[in-house]
Amino acid sequence: MANEITVPLLPCRSIDEIVEFYTMLGFVRTYYQLRPNPYVSLKREDLQLHFFGIPDFKPEDSYGSCLVIVPDTGELFEAFAAGMREAHGKLLVSGIPRMTRPRKRRNAENLSGFTVVDPGGNWIRIVAAKPAPEEKEAASGRLATTLQKAVVMGDSHGKHVRAAQILDAALERDKETATAAELLEALAYRAELALRAEDSAAARDALARARALTLSEAERGGQLADILAALEDLEAILGPAHRP
Repeated sequence: MANEITVPLLPCRSIDEIVEFYTMLGFVRTYYQLRPNPYVSLKREDLQLHFFGIPDFKPEDSYGSCLVIVPDTGELFEAFAAGMREAHGKLLVSGIPRMTRPRKRRNAENLSGFTVVDPGGNWIRIVAAKPAPEEKEAASGRLATTLQKAVVMGDSHGKHVRAAQILDAALERDKETATAAELLEALAYRAELALRAEDSAAARDALARARALTLSEAERGGQLADILAALEDLEAILGPAHRP
């Protein structure tokens, strides 16, 4: 049999919080009930998610998760990010809810992926169906390789403190030998990890180091454009008075 459809059914504390959050991301509510039990369904094009409410549910203790395979993680991320910026004036990168940026996942065949953690503490793991045509092979430099390990630890497992420790050691070890592009990507991720840990001082330090790197105009307008955009998002979270 073909053309089967699987719809995740996930827990949450409040279906109204869920509706508000996913509406921000471009979903529409397709069903809603409070009795005999809270239940809501949401849809965005072909993506469907259903939720059931448990009043005393603790999002920080949730094991809810699902995998979403999409043609283009970058396009979907930008759509979600636009909704967050319109609603909050910034991306949500720490706490619950939050969203990570698309990055190649070493534990997912090096495919690009990002994660949305919703108000119910559910991890919506969004992964590319296949590599983008313009993507190159995985970087082989020492810092780039360690960054991949840190991404698995921080983005896939949610252990942002351990990921930061791994990255700090690599940034110190490879600061004289890594390319500017490798350093920029690593420092951008380090700043994001710092914000997840509510360590604004470490975030400002990483951003200052990233901004001090010498980059060519070709790099700024090409392969590093997305990373430079990420720096702007992180600076917006810290606020104008705290920008490096």
